[in-house]
Amino acid sequence: MPKTWKYDLDITKYSRQIEQDPLNFRAYKERGNVYFRKQEFDRAIADYTRAIELNPDYFLAYNNRGNVYMQKASYSLAIADYDRAIGLKPENGMPYNNRGFAFLLMGDLARAEADIRRSLDLNPANIYALNSMAEIHAARGDAAGACRWLKLAIEKGYNNWTYILTSPTYNAVRAADCFIEIMRNKKPPDSTHRPLRHHSKYRPGQ
Repeated sequence: MPKTWKYDLDITKYSRQIEQDPLNFRAYKERGNVYFRKQEFDRAIADYTRAIELNPDYFLAYNNRGNVYMQKASYSLAIADYDRAIGLKPENGMPYNNRGFAFLLMGDLARAEADIRRSLDLNPANIYALNSMAEIHAARGDAAGACRWLKLAIEKGYNNWTYILTSPTYNAVRAADCFIEIMRNKKPPDSTHRPLRHHSKYRPGQ
């Protein structure tokens, strides 16, 4: 379980920075990151929004606010933020993967795959995008494709077994022999992982 006292200390630290300099957009973003981890999503959105008001070209604030909207299942709002993040830094693969995952959850698999492949073009070692490709194939009922991409993600270091075990995105292939084999050979689950609706490559804090 996360230590909420650590979150509270960080919130106090960034709040003091904001009191000392109300125009410190980075402090708002950092406090928003802490609220995100604490799952106080409305407060996180408020802080990211304030950071954007202070710096309308703040790439990370758009991306991170999009991540919060994903947690709230507000996919259209998340996509709008990822659109803006991509417009600001089209060479960064982070928001492509995040937007692609939003499209995946909305059932738009064609746009999901286009975005996630773009993310992989920019960063072929992106383990979260590799896992997202597995989820796209799972959504299509393609167990062989899902297992192939999932094995590649695991080989590259993806190890959020709790997510793999609990995410509805894998439900269509759970009974497949290849998926059962992957689960049988998995490493012991990392107790620090908790199931989330969203598994963006770059979590708030960046």
